[in-house]
Amino acid sequence: MPPVATYSEEELVLLLRQQNRDAFNYLYKNYAGVLFGVIHKVIADDETANDVLQEAFVKIWNNIAQYDPNKGRIYTWMLNIARNSAIDKLRSKGEIMKGKIQSGEDAVNNVQKGMRSEQATDTIGLRKMVAGLKPEYEIVVNMAYFNGYTLDEISKTLNIPLGTVKTRMRSAMQQLREVFKN
Repeated sequence: MPPVATYSEEELVLLLRQQNRDAFNYLYKNYAGVLFGVIHKVIADDETANDVLQEAFVKIWNNIAQYDPNKGRIYTWMLNIARNSAIDKLRSKGEIMKGKIQSGEDAVNNVQKGMRSEQATDTIGLRKMVAGLKPEYEIVVNMAYFNGYTLDEISKTLNIPLGTVKTRMRSAMQQLREVFKN
């Protein structure tokens, strides 16, 4: 059995820009599930959601040159493409969205609320609390909550089993709860 290829985010983007099919297969294998989940929240029908997923990956493949790593992670960029593709599908069908799409004003308000909550975490000293954890817990929490990594990405980046990452995250959360109570 051949070894499974893993890529850093920078390597993956570079290979995708070179239209490398192995990198695209890796991207699909590792992100199709989460993108399907985002699409399925907007489109309830499984068959239509799968069609939109395929359309989203075609858009990702065709538009990778437009991805700017200075604006965010590729994961976030792909989530936006998937969500927008789902919304476009609903609009093209003329279906009622039933509150699934935020108006521009709502989106701005939610971003501002997010900024306030980030400022609040700094005010309560969350980063300082995380810095007080065991080093193996601290790095997992920092990667997940402050850098936006998924548990799977943390596992691959640190080259440790996913189960170990989950255990460390759970232990870290328990310790943080205790620290926060005091």
